[in-house]
Amino acid sequence: MRTYLVGGALRDRLLGLPVSDRDWLVVGATPEQMVARGYLPVGRDFPVFLHPKTREEHALARTERKSAPGYRGFTIHASPEVTIEEDLARRDLTINAIALPAELADAATTDANALVDPFHGQRDLRDKVLRHVTHAFREDPVRILRVARFSARFHDFSIAPETMALMRGMVEAGEVDALVPERVWQELARGLMEAMPSRMFDVLQACGALQRLLPGVEAHAYRLRSIDRTARLGAPLPVRFGCLTWGLATPTLLAVCDRLRAPTDERDLALLLAREGQSVGASTTLGAADIVALLERCDAIRKPARFGQLLQACECCEVGDATRAGQRLGAALSAVQAVATNVIAREAQSAGESGPKIGDAIRRARIEAVARAFD
Repeated sequence: MRTYLVGGALRDRLLGLPVSDRDWLVVGATPEQMVARGYLPVGRDFPVFLHPKTREEHALARTERKSAPGYRGFTIHASPEVTIEEDLARRDLTINAIALPAELADAATTDANALVDPFHGQRDLRDKVLRHVTHAFREDPVRILRVARFSARFHDFSIAPETMALMRGMVEAGEVDALVPERVWQELARGLMEAMPSRMFDVLQACGALQRLLPGVEAHAYRLRSIDRTARLGAPLPVRFGCLTWGLATPTLLAVCDRLRAPTDERDLALLLAREGQSVGASTTLGAADIVALLERCDAIRKPARFGQLLQACECCEVGDATRAGQRLGAALSAVQAVATNVIAREAQSAGESGPKIGDAIRRARIEAVARAFD
């Protein structure tokens, strides 16, 4: 029984990047032996165990054979006879198909000669190339999304021509059509949160997958520039998704959200940006009454955090004079929030007013507050 550090943890260590979660591979063991040593079984599709002390995941070496369409259509074979080289051969990219014996994992430096690297992943790390390990790559369409996401993270890496050709062939064969929405969203969301998200969509468009996964979303320069700006500003995911979908007609936007089963926060901000983005960009010329109306339409008083995301999305998408508009609308919202609506409501009720008249009184007070702030 031998244990190895594998996957992204080792890749990032070799690149000199911070390492958070470590993945371990166990060769030459049975599930019964793992349990006898105190490991806790947690895997559903294949044998994965939690270390009794560190709680880090340890997976048994396995091989995979394609048995049905889609990314779930695999037959898993895990046994003590599976070698480290056989396990590494099933992985997606050469830079992720490297292993380091566990006894060396905590050493201050990594001895290149100690690495198990049958597919020359170290060379591709040095040359900054994303290259598939074997043609088994084509059996899992999620790997197209992963390559695109890695391109957004390691934006100075190139994709090997043979890997791009393989990805195009997979798209043409209809493999990406079998992907479930939740898996597509998971990879797209992670890619949007990378340092240069534009590269993900460049890659997906280049291999033909973007048109299959997100019909109507084109990787044109304006859209790519906007989502890269969200990354530079450290914007949250709803802002990044909103900028990705900015400019789509509402029916197309709704279809994209439905196709991805986008979470509520991302969907709501994208729709708000589509509906009110132009009004925000042009709001520098509006008076106090129209500003208050805009804030009410955006539900800014009740959801100021989401309104802040809307302003950030408008700035990233360069909608009108978005920077100046954001400053002005931010000041207006602060003025509106300072209005003591409960006092106004009590005074109106004391005067015998109710219902819409109380609402009108509050709105007048908000307009006056915004006018004072602008003055």
